Amino acid sequence: MKQKQYESISQNIVNFVGGKENIIGVTHCATRLRIVLKDNSLIQSDNLENVELVKGSFVAGDQLQLIFGAGTVNEVYAVFSKFVGIENMSLNDVKSLQKQNPVQAVIKTLSDVFVEIIPAILAAALLLGLTGFLGGQPFIKTNEFAYAANKLAEIASVGAFAFLPLLVCYSATKRFGGRPVLGIVMGGIMLLPSLANAYDIGKAGFNPEVINLLGYKIQLIGFQGGVLIALMVGFIVASLDKFFERKIPSVVKLIFGPMLTVFISTILLFTVIGPVGRELSNFITLGLVNITKSTGIFGYMLFAGIQQVIVITGLHHILNAVEAQLIATTKTNFLNPLMSVALMAQGGAVLGYLVLKWKDLKAREIAIPSFASILFGISEPAIFGINLKHKFPLVAGCIAAAISGGYVYLVDLKSIGYGATAIPGFFIAQPGGHVNYLIAHLIALVLGAALTIVISRFYIKKEVKSVNEITFATIGNGTVKAISESKDATFASKVMGDGYLVDVVDGVIVSPVDGEVEFVFPSKHAVGIKCHDGSKILIHAGIDTVKLNGEGFEVFVGEKQQVKKGQKLLKMDVNVVKNAGYETETMVVFSELAAGKKVVVTPEATVVATIVNE
Repeated sequence: MKQKQYESISQNIVNFVGGKENIIGVTHCATRLRIVLKDNSLIQSDNLENVELVKGSFVAGDQLQLIFGAGTVNEVYAVFSKFVGIENMSLNDVKSLQKQNPVQAVIKTLSDVFVEIIPAILAAALLLGLTGFLGGQPFIKTNEFAYAANKLAEIASVGAFAFLPLLVCYSATKRFGGRPVLGIVMGGIMLLPSLANAYDIGKAGFNPEVINLLGYKIQLIGFQGGVLIALMVGFIVASLDKFFERKIPSVVKLIFGPMLTVFISTILLFTVIGPVGRELSNFITLGLVNITKSTGIFGYMLFAGIQQVIVITGLHHILNAVEAQLIATTKTNFLNPLMSVALMAQGGAVLGYLVLKWKDLKAREIAIPSFASILFGISEPAIFGINLKHKFPLVAGCIAAAISGGYVYLVDLKSIGYGATAIPGFFIAQPGGHVNYLIAHLIALVLGAALTIVISRFYIKKEVKSVNEITFATIGNGTVKAISESKDATFASKVMGDGYLVDVVDGVIVSPVDGEVEFVFPSKHAVGIKCHDGSKILIHAGIDTVKLNGEGFEVFVGEKQQVKKGQKLLKMDVNVVKNAGYETETMVVFSELAAGKKVVVTPEATVVATIVNE
């Protein structure tokens, strides 16, 4: 059942992106199907957003992204990639096809490096938060088993943070195309116990060994907490590794390539990268902290208020590096709670929108899974599927986020890790801050919902207009006639409803109105469309053409799909139909009119029919 559903979805996507020949790459992430196209101008955005299961669509970084949600996207991708004949592409493969500007390239590179190590950081942070929360409980201290288990969990939580530069160096080396094991070696060198500990700088009695290299004095100090340094080292290691791999003869490459890479990287680490990286790290960390402190509650509110707007641009990935450096330097992360309440405020906006649109089945199908994703730290389905699309929920969410960000400032809420927000983020809240974490998120959630409902009263009044009349255009090239002139006695008698007909000369049949496809007849000769006021029309191509069982017909739309006036619905091969002995005139029948409505057919005019109030 799902296989057929996903095949139908795949066909619709292909139709609305310019066909299979326009697709050059496809992959997926946690929530989105990502497609790279030859020509983005062929994208039919409105139609894509109305494809079944699609919660939103947008183009970012020259990449079309369709939001399906966690889990579903994996199943859709498996069918879609096979459908278009492009299977087993990685995110990096797809990114290599994209046209990126330098800023986009840097952001995506940073994202790739830190996404690689987030599972390790997240595991450590959750364990650290859990042990910190449980450590103060009386039963932990009095129960031998509980104390032992908590102690082991505490030990397990330390590794990722103690060796964070090593993890970053490994991931960066891998991302930049070097051998990851050499990144591990350099990360180990950065943290050698024989070097003076960087965390002891400034303490009384700190006296590191100093060596002289051609007149350049080098202090042998480790690089604990040197996340940005590790990032830079990873780039150097990968560059040197690839260089020596090309230049050194194959017979000695395995011996001298890695040796030269590690030795030169070590020299650069202590002479250039380390000193520059330390200053850069201090500038970023201390600068960010000082700016936040100097702006006080306003800075917190501003950051929380715009954070999800940053997510829309994709620039939020760069914050991973900042968060990692904050934790390494200060042991806490004040950005994480702000990001979390910003996300939760957008979730509140989704709930507010859901209350407003509860009777709308399509809205419920999108809003409920989107809110569920918010609870586990994924905001894209909510942002792109509802809030950005309708604008006023996004605005309400941003205001609610700013207010809850102010609360975060007042209670000095921080996290001890990064990579987890919403419910998972509770466990990495700084010990003693769990109650305030819940309060901050409740503020964001409730205000997001309430403000959405309030703002909607002003927005929707401007947005929604009553449907007093609906106009209909011709359905193709040919002379328009009243349906009473049809050669089919049933249609001509209007027993099925009033309407008009066109004997389309080229067989191309387009929609005469904006609406939703209710059905496509299995033999492809008939399509039903529901108008925005609830009226229904039947488009019937040819007379008795049902007997052809689809031969000579091609359909370009699917059930429940939104269509625009003038959009191609189907094509009838007039030669096939005529050779089979059937008529090609195509009827538009008003099979059902909304209450209080009537239809006026004017076949001789540009507007060939109009639904008006009785």
